[in-house]
Amino acid sequence: MKNTYIIGLFYLAGLIFLSFGISLIITAGLGAGPWDAFFVALAWNLGLTVGSWTFIVGFVLILINGALLKERPDFSALITMFIIGLLIDFWLLIVLSGTVPASLILQIFLLLTGITCCGAGIASYLQSSFGRNPIDNSMIVFHTLTGKSLSFSKTFLELSILVVAFIIGGPIGAGTLLVAFGIGPLIQFFHKPITSLRMKYTG
Repeated sequence: MKNTYIIGLFYLAGLIFLSFGISLIITAGLGAGPWDAFFVALAWNLGLTVGSWTFIVGFVLILINGALLKERPDFSALITMFIIGLLIDFWLLIVLSGTVPASLILQIFLLLTGITCCGAGIASYLQSSFGRNPIDNSMIVFHTLTGKSLSFSKTFLELSILVVAFIIGGPIGAGTLLVAFGIGPLIQFFHKPITSLRMKYTG
């Protein structure tokens, strides 16, 4: 039971860092990651908040993933998407509300800090197998159905949603490339020390 609580803390801490990182990247104004740019574009064009669209799209993906694999949808992932969406709105609408970077240097600082927080957050959140992000599960579904590598599946889906986000006016920029290519290595960088820390307390 103790181990469950400890892993749960890593899960929650990971979601807090991830949502904060996403919010910093959006606030930096240099371009968000493909999915986040898509959520921001939906908020700009259709109303509701970025966090709300994170949850809504996540719910739709859960249904699609389950239908494509002919399996019961993983509704536990709704909890993850709800927490992420709620936290993104908390950071954007309360903590960072009205924040406009005064210089390019500050924009770059916010962007790099956000990317780092995302990498650390994902590495921490992945210590738990509970409620995996349906966006990541979409990669697994595409891989399963097409036989393509995980790397190709991830890249194809990211580029596809990037095109959609661009078409509907999402915040695409130089920062988008840094997000796309920078978070993966950072997850790898943080994974070992965070796993070691978790193992220290859970055995």
